[in-house]
Amino acid sequence: MPKTKAKPAVAKIYAIVGSDDVEIKHVAAELAEKLKPKDAGEFGLEIIDGAADNADQAGTRIRSAVEALRTLPFFGGEKIVWLKNANFLGDDQKARSASVQTALEELTETLESGIGSEITFLLSAIDVDKRRSFYKSLAKRAELQIFDKLDSSRGGWEEEATEMVETRAKKRKLQFDDDALELFVLLTGGDTREIENELEKIDIYLGKEREIGVDLVRELVPLTREGVIFDLSNALAERDLSRALDLVRQLLDQGENAIGILLVAILPTVRNLLLAKDLMERHRIQRPHAPFPFISAVNRLPADAIAHLPRKKDGTVNAFALGIAAQNAHRFSTEQLIAGMKACLAANLQLVTTQLDHELILTEVVVKILGRAIDLNRPRAVQ
Repeated sequence: MPKTKAKPAVAKIYAIVGSDDVEIKHVAAELAEKLKPKDAGEFGLEIIDGAADNADQAGTRIRSAVEALRTLPFFGGEKIVWLKNANFLGDDQKARSASVQTALEELTETLESGIGSEITFLLSAIDVDKRRSFYKSLAKRAELQIFDKLDSSRGGWEEEATEMVETRAKKRKLQFDDDALELFVLLTGGDTREIENELEKIDIYLGKEREIGVDLVRELVPLTREGVIFDLSNALAERDLSRALDLVRQLLDQGENAIGILLVAILPTVRNLLLAKDLMERHRIQRPHAPFPFISAVNRLPADAIAHLPRKKDGTVNAFALGIAAQNAHRFSTEQLIAGMKACLAANLQLVTTQLDHELILTEVVVKILGRAIDLNRPRAVQ
């Protein structure tokens, strides 16, 4: 879904912009087809390729759009002028060049002076600098849709990505179970192109079957670094010691830093389990079967009850990870989780102050968290 949408002015001007090039191309193509005058044939849609290699070429493409907007349609009909895939509205050397800025001023003047009622202007562009005067002027006059890529390093991205996946899966009549949806979202990382590619793969594989389980996602969707980290977090939360240790080895064999594994996967899992368990016990929240009921329950709590919880950039609680943790918090006692936090601290100190084998340190902390004894000298599994 677009983040922003403004009502059009009198002139028929549409703009589809943002950083998500896949979604921009898809939505713009659909809109162009919808806006194209019926029975106008090849004269009803005039496309100017906005993907310029340099500033001079960009200036030429802009002026071609201006000329098209000033030229009446053939035979007194209607037409749409589409400046397609423009790549000169950002904050790079090409966009800042004098020739491009001069051409954009000319395009702005043309739009401000008014284009004929028989002409529709459509702009699709990636990486637009919203500080520029052209964008500000365009935003006042156009029906504007903004599609930006999700930032998977930002807290709370999972909720937006989940909604995106569910919407796209529904169009294909695909139905995820809760665990499969969580795994798919985290493996694809909110990347539109990746989501679409993997959904298409699953769609073709399933044929008439429409149900998607976690085993199918594991089989078909590539296991990225983020996917292995997510799997490790799940294995810890589910108290699956064997799988957790195998995943630690896999990350180390892939060249991941031991401190990174501890701070990105192990420690956050224990912390979220502890926070979720505390919330459930203090406020009598039932164990959820999916993250979203828990998110709703947390959002209903008074401000002082959630003041200590991790936050997203917009200041709201980052409850998705807590919702996942809440599904497994019953497997641990509060004392075990507090001991797990202390074990993570001790492991961190060992990693930065001693020469002990890093795999041994991580293995020991995982065993302490899960509270089960194993032989630390057992042979390594063949990868």
